[in-house]
Amino acid sequence: MNLSNIIIILSRPSEPGNVGAVCRAMKTMGFHRLRVVEPDFSWLELKNSEKSEETIVARAVHAADVWEGAERFSTLAEAVKDCSLVIGTTRRRGRNRKQVSMTPKELAEFLQKRLGEEAASNGGQIGLVFGNERTGLDDEEIGLCNLASHIPVDEAFPSLNLSHAVQIYTYELFLALSTGGAVKGQWVPLTQEKSEELVQRISGELRLLGFYKQAGREEQERFFRDLFSRSALSEREGIYFADLITRAVRLSQKT
Repeated sequence: MNLSNIIIILSRPSEPGNVGAVCRAMKTMGFHRLRVVEPDFSWLELKNSEKSEETIVARAVHAADVWEGAERFSTLAEAVKDCSLVIGTTRRRGRNRKQVSMTPKELAEFLQKRLGEEAASNGGQIGLVFGNERTGLDDEEIGLCNLASHIPVDEAFPSLNLSHAVQIYTYELFLALSTGGAVKGQWVPLTQEKSEELVQRISGELRLLGFYKQAGREEQERFFRDLFSRSALSEREGIYFADLITRAVRLSQKT
C-alpha cells in the first residue's frame, strides 16, 4: 500500500483555518491528496472567497501546495465514486450508521494486512472521509461509506478539532503503511538473527584473548543471547557493545 492511494476527503468543512491545518497535518505524514466537498464558510462571515483562501494558506504554513492541489466536488457521492473503499469517520452509532467501527490503529492494521499490495497493484484508491466540524457525517454520507472508524475519546469532552482528527489518522496510517524506514536515532529492536551475529562476533573476539581454551564457549554464547533478549537492546546498542569488545581485544593485542 502506497500512501498516495489514500485520499483525505473533507465533507462540508465550515472553518477555512481548519482546512489549512488539515493540509499541514497531512503533509507531515506524507499525504498529499485532498478532496473538499461543498465547503461552507459563510457562517464565519468570510463570504469573501479571497479572504477564506488567505486563511487556509496561512494555517497550512508550508503545506499550501496540498491545498493548491486539492480537488473540489459538489457532492460526496462524486468525490468517492472512483474509490475502491470508502471509510467514514464518526463516533455516532445508529441503525443507519454501520454496526462495526474501527479505531485509527485498527484501521491502519486492517489496510496493511487486508489490502496492502493488492490495492497498490490494482491501483485501488481509498477515501478517508471527515464530516462537518459541527454536525459530522450525516446518515446519507455514512451510507456512501463501506466502513466506519472512530477515535476513542473521553465522554466528558468528546469533541476533537478536525485537523487533530486528521493528524491522528494520518499518523497511524503512516506508521503502518510507510516504507520510509527508521529515522536517525529511532529505536530498532535487535532481532534474533542480528543477535546471533553479534554473539558469534563477540565470542570470536573473546577466543582471541585466550577464552575457551577449555570448554565454555557454548554456555557463554547462550548467556549473551538470553541477556540481549531480556534487556531489549536496540540494534544500535548491540552493535556498540560488540564494537567495545572488539576494541578491547585490539588494544590488548598491542600491549
